[in-house]
Amino acid sequence: MTFDRSIKIAPSILSADFANFGQEIRAIEAQGCDWVHVDVMDGHFVPNLTFGPPLVKAIRPHVKTVMDVHLMIAPVDPYIDAFAEAGSDVITAHLEAGPHIHRTLQAIRAAGCKAGLALNPGTGIEDVEYLLDMVDLVCVMTVNPGFGGQKFIHSQVEKVRRLREMIGDRPIHIEIDGGITPETAPLMAEAGADVLVAGSAVFKGGSVDNPAPYGENIRAIRSAAEAAQPGA
Repeated sequence: MTFDRSIKIAPSILSADFANFGQEIRAIEAQGCDWVHVDVMDGHFVPNLTFGPPLVKAIRPHVKTVMDVHLMIAPVDPYIDAFAEAGSDVITAHLEAGPHIHRTLQAIRAAGCKAGLALNPGTGIEDVEYLLDMVDLVCVMTVNPGFGGQKFIHSQVEKVRRLREMIGDRPIHIEIDGGITPETAPLMAEAGADVLVAGSAVFKGGSVDNPAPYGENIRAIRSAAEAAQPGA
């Protein structure tokens, strides 16, 4: 992974056809996505239960871009090595998931992965300042984590703008997860985000047998975001 601030579209496979993950991943990559986002939920930290390390390992051979694994689990630390060994490129843990997030970020990097730090909508960015030298990505949740298809929380736009100022010239991605559409993507791109996670907005209208809508959806989000980027 080389760092740049170009807009990257990261479809969430939470919205894909679970019976056809391999084909779905190949389809979204063929249709132009940049990263593949994997939402891991434990039914404890968030009110839903999704995937574990065996699933991540099973889909790894199908991912040719970047496998972006978002751990919405608590505790996080006991599972870092398993998700790293399963082939994660980026592992993101929540600031709220445990008392020792600095140690968690160290462990992710020690396992050979890029380290992401996720913030729930109700979490401020004050605590991020002392972690910036430990992270490669900050993920701002623009819905309450746990389910796909939720409405975008507009208060997070200002959070991203402040976060972008705090990051300055550091090579840190700002990722947005939740409610991204061609209408909300420009708000976040203008505020300074560069990685946009989209689930239903990418997968709606398409299938592995008819993947063209995936590409249309990805291009619509990307073009809307790129037009709003500062300096565009």
